[in-house]
Amino acid sequence: MRIMGLDVGEKRIGIALSDPMGWTAQGYSVLTRKDLGHDLAEIKKICEEKEVEEIVIGLPRNMNGTLGPKAEEVQKFGSKVMEHTGIKVTYWDERLSTVSAEKVLLAADVSRRRRKEVIDKLAAVNILQNYLDYINRA
Repeated sequence: MRIMGLDVGEKRIGIALSDPMGWTAQGYSVLTRKDLGHDLAEIKKICEEKEVEEIVIGLPRNMNGTLGPKAEEVQKFGSKVMEHTGIKVTYWDERLSTVSAEKVLLAADVSRRRRKEVIDKLAAVNILQNYLDYINRA
């Protein structure tokens, strides 16, 4: 069962995919956002090509656990993804996933330009791997 992880930002969407067994997350790509129709079509295309059965979208909660305006935007986007693809969408707490990705890239001494290119993908990997670890423990 392949699962897709998404880190939804205003300009880019980081995309990660699980292995077919659902154990590990790997970075797949970064989608530069254009408009809703384009974004949904690209996600659907990847889902069809990779036989995705579930989509996990990072939900940006406030540090106190509440949902703010950004989380509401992500939920609206997730609803559109589910309508367009027909695939179950699950939300996963993504607090500090981008911060964690940034620290990994800084520790690896990745240039600022290169960090900008891959940080969204790495954040999607963090979101998806945390979700996979959770479901595989249950």
